[in-house]
Amino acid sequence: MTRGIIIHGMPERAGYMSHARPSASNSHWIPWLQRELLIAGHDVQTPEMHNAFAPNYPVWRREFERHVVDEPMILVGHSCGAGFLVRWLSENPTVAVERLALVAPWLDPDRSDTTDFFDFTIDRKLPDRVEAFHIFHSADDMASITTSVAVLLEAFPNAAQHAYSDMGHFCIEDLGTVEFPDLLACLTA
Repeated sequence: MTRGIIIHGMPERAGYMSHARPSASNSHWIPWLQRELLIAGHDVQTPEMHNAFAPNYPVWRREFERHVVDEPMILVGHSCGAGFLVRWLSENPTVAVERLALVAPWLDPDRSDTTDFFDFTIDRKLPDRVEAFHIFHSADDMASITTSVAVLLEAFPNAAQHAYSDMGHFCIEDLGTVEFPDLLACLTA
């Protein structure tokens, strides 16, 4: 059994506060992926980051580290959650990862939505500690995602790239479903 953690992104404040919408950790493809990985025999958690609309790195780190163990894991991050994983792994150079999937990774390149959340140096040796490293991105995503992806691909040129033209930000509205079979295949292959 492999342990896994799926980290959601940064929702808009109105969506986060809405009683009509699910929590960020229960949005889009995250619950489907968690269920599929559980069925496949993995122990997968989807922590909910407090006030995710205003990311605070120490708060996210504290919540994330409640679930981390000292064995290789499956780590999946969407948008801000993907950027968080890159920072956390860069700051924890002894951690090995069995599978790492960054979906529409965001590093807030203009620092327009976060303050110091992404103030870190990317560990370019990170791929040496990852058995299977995947980056999912789409050409029709936001410019800040495209810039973030370019930064990550420059830092990690050997990461497996899953490039799409019409998946937007990989949200339910973009995918048209809660299922994300391409991502599941990378995590269970």
